Amino acid sequence: MGEARSGREAIAAIAEQRPELVFLDVQMPEGDGFEVVRTVGVDRMPVVVFATAYNEHALRAFDAHALDYLVKPYDRERFDAALQRARLQLRRASDSGVDARLLSLVRQWDDKSRYLTRLTVRVGSRIRLLDVGEVDYFESETNYVRVHLGTQSHLVRDTLTGLEGRLDPARFVRVHRSLIVNLGRIQEVESLFAGEYILFLRDGKRLTTGRTYRSSIQEALGLRA
Repeated sequence: MGEARSGREAIAAIAEQRPELVFLDVQMPEGDGFEVVRTVGVDRMPVVVFATAYNEHALRAFDAHALDYLVKPYDRERFDAALQRARLQLRRASDSGVDARLLSLVRQWDDKSRYLTRLTVRVGSRIRLLDVGEVDYFESETNYVRVHLGTQSHLVRDTLTGLEGRLDPARFVRVHRSLIVNLGRIQEVESLFAGEYILFLRDGKRLTTGRTYRSSIQEALGLRA
């Protein structure tokens, strides 16, 4: 049994240890889960269970390719169920269909490579690289956008509309004329009478949405109209 903290470590561990089963996080530093699959090679990959914070609409891709996944945060019961299914798959004879499904999923994800994955911000005399997947939300500030990550925030010279076009819509949603939120950071939603919502983020922040964005929020979060 082994553990890797990055895509690079995962690639090395799979090559060295040749495991039969891998729980692979989609979002990792130094290469995401799909980069790991591409580098190792679909035909040399062990059975894979993906872990992800993506919302239900993005998860349809996993369902469509009949590949198992865990949505973070997950509990022990869900983990055990995924482990049991993986064991059953390992007991079966070699199934070339699994390789074909995995390859198809990786190719589909490659089509999303046009979306922004990193942001550069200036911190004093240094340039810091920010993983877009770790951003809680983006907030418009005149000709700038403030990037919020936990207790930190940074300014980037861009407009919210310009940034919106470069963000993966399966991961980020415009909830207000001045706000774009990471769907994976939303923990609870409260509906207000005026057609607005209060979004409760995992770090305790509360964001109020604009009423004109109600339908797009409902679709992104799978809320009933």
